[in-house]
Amino acid sequence: MTEAMIIGGGSGMGFALARVLVADGKDVTIVGRSTERLTAARAELMRAGDGAVQVMRADIGREDDVAELFAGTGQVGHVVVTAADATGVYGPTTRVSVDTARDVVNTKLLGAWLVGKHAAGKVTGSLTFTSGINAYRPNGSNTIMAAANGALASLAYGLAIEMAPVRVNVVSPGWVDTPIWNQLGMDTQAVFAELAEKLPARRIGAPGDIADAFLAVMRNRFITATVLHVDGGHRLT
Repeated sequence: MTEAMIIGGGSGMGFALARVLVADGKDVTIVGRSTERLTAARAELMRAGDGAVQVMRADIGREDDVAELFAGTGQVGHVVVTAADATGVYGPTTRVSVDTARDVVNTKLLGAWLVGKHAAGKVTGSLTFTSGINAYRPNGSNTIMAAANGALASLAYGLAIEMAPVRVNVVSPGWVDTPIWNQLGMDTQAVFAELAEKLPARRIGAPGDIADAFLAVMRNRFITATVLHVDGGHRLT
């Protein structure tokens, strides 16, 4: 049985989780939209440890892709969804196109719902979604993303009842150094230094910090219908 399927595992937080599991000798499946990125990620993961790594291409915003993904999968211990796309989403609501808004909702919310729908009967341990600090501290420049992230908590609560005893949770990161920042066209290191001063933790998160949070909810069999905040104290500022 595969230990974990990580949707969005080709980069960022999902890749960090896959690395930890493979280093521990676990078999994982990483899923994403880019075959090229997945192939490169697999090659790097195979150097990290003794676990086997399978790659599967799917766009979780498309039900046919999600249905096919799980139809071709045996039992899997844990499913983690980290997939996100922030292209075009930042700015005042009046400037964000409806197509962009729909893409965000399709990936972050409906995609998560589709995973829950088709993972039922295949996942045996837990299903974990990835939210974000903007759901709890919106800044006025990413409102549709904040809305989609916030809705994941309600989705998890409902699925935790429907899919029991499979546990369903949400990990909500704060500011984390991942490739998604590269879509925003800014000097990320300068921005990170400025943002770090605003946090009680006095640093930006690393993908490994979030991987540890995923592992916590995956391994603790008494955590379900819970949002685990890993934000360096951001909600207090």
